[in-house]
Amino acid sequence: MVTNTDSVELVGEEAVGNLARAALFAALMGAFAYVSFPNPLSPTPITLQVLGVFLAGIMLGPVWGSASILLYLAAGAAGAPVFAGGQAGLQPLVGFTAGYLWSYPVAALVIGVVVHGGLDLGNYDRASTPRLVGAMLAGTVVIYGLGTAGFALVQGVGLVEAFVVSALAFVPFEAVKIAAAVGIVRSDRLSAD
Repeated sequence: MVTNTDSVELVGEEAVGNLARAALFAALMGAFAYVSFPNPLSPTPITLQVLGVFLAGIMLGPVWGSASILLYLAAGAAGAPVFAGGQAGLQPLVGFTAGYLWSYPVAALVIGVVVHGGLDLGNYDRASTPRLVGAMLAGTVVIYGLGTAGFALVQGVGLVEAFVVSALAFVPFEAVKIAAAVGIVRSDRLSAD
């Protein structure tokens, strides 16, 4: 007996493409965790992870952007050394940086919703620069809010002390990451002109 499977599509091309992009961004997040610079205001170095969150939310949209970050977190929890400093396992997800890590998928969702105007994936090229910047500022508020709260909870300190110790020294560098994200997103538009 011969079975014809020419017209059977088990998974749509769009879903496969979105999943592939989400996996690519998860890998990019892992690579960004290894790119670090000394922070003159803190003993903790600056990584490019937040830039990855910005780009995932903008380019993949709210659903697939946050899915890519969840995939990144799952890879790290499963033992892939994708967290800052090459860490892996559950410790980073429950330690003093847990609030920051868990904020990333929420931030990507918020950024995607603002850029795309809802949960549906649109064309991020149509978003104005002020909209892109506003989305990333909203994402930064989510990251710093949840990250500070998580740090305060794990370390047993107040929110003000937690913000000063775990976030304040990084605020100036987020502006650089926002500018870099805008440059990356707009770079294809410039080359097309």
